[in-house]
Amino acid sequence: VKDLDFGRGQIMVREGKGDKDRAVPLPERLRKRLREQVEHAAHLHRRDLAKGFGRVWLPGALDRKYPNAETDLAWQYLFPSSRLSTDPRADGEERHIKRRHHLHENMIQKQVRKAVLSAGITKKASCHTLRHSFATHLL
Repeated sequence: VKDLDFGRGQIMVREGKGDKDRAVPLPERLRKRLREQVEHAAHLHRRDLAKGFGRVWLPGALDRKYPNAETDLAWQYLFPSSRLSTDPRADGEERHIKRRHHLHENMIQKQVRKAVLSAGITKKASCHTLRHSFATHLL
């Protein structure tokens, strides 16, 4: 959630190509819908916190550097999964912690395929195609 900057009209893309962070434009026409999505994520997060969950996995040593960040809305996923799960990579005590992860990329790819078909587009298109189209449009 914290990587959306509505004031500047930017989205921060973390650890992209070349392991670099980049700011990309946040189109005006998406801002209302993304604000609604932030509110949806916030609603799920408040509900999870009330039930004793609401922690998110933090990269690197950020959980030690910022001990309360794992329950902060800013660090929650913008597109959270509909259910809680345990992280299969976790070990020790972490194996028992239920968290709300992000939507699986296959879910998003399926929705993009569905939208492409319903729009009557006959060429093969994917999330990656959209990324390249957006970048080309910016040029």
